[in-house]
Amino acid sequence: MQPATDDPKATPFWQSALGLVGWIVLCFTAAGVGSSFTMPQIETWYAELEKPFFNPPNWVFGPVWSVLYLMMAVAVWLVWKNAGWVNAPHSLGMWCFQLLLNTTWSVLFFGLESPVLAAVEITVLWISILITTIAFWRHDRLAAILMMPYLAWVSYAAALNYTIAALN
Repeated sequence: MQPATDDPKATPFWQSALGLVGWIVLCFTAAGVGSSFTMPQIETWYAELEKPFFNPPNWVFGPVWSVLYLMMAVAVWLVWKNAGWVNAPHSLGMWCFQLLLNTTWSVLFFGLESPVLAAVEITVLWISILITTIAFWRHDRLAAILMMPYLAWVSYAAALNYTIAALN
């Protein structure tokens, strides 16, 4: 995905809209891959784990993650639209890396049934989201702001993950 000209603000509307759709599809594809490891484990392995008092009901995760993935897609689209790959390769590359880590967490926690490995990985994920958010700030402040709820939720998820690893 590359804006049409060297001046990203001159990108035709149709190309910008298509870019947004592309980023949304990428986010929700990653979500789908992660979910394919998560969903089969919810009623079996995950149900048997000892969980902390601050663990939310299972139904909370889907809506929260759906909103966060949409916000992540809009955030990366804003940076792509306003700066492009030429002017923001590090920022866009970091965003792609954190999305890969996001998906990998589900594989480790649910797929491999390893809260300990997932706890190590979520630390790296959190750092990569922070770096991405800071990098986005330089290109588009709204994009960085859109990443902040994701960083907050992953902070909460990390606390859950660390506690589950300790309890089990």
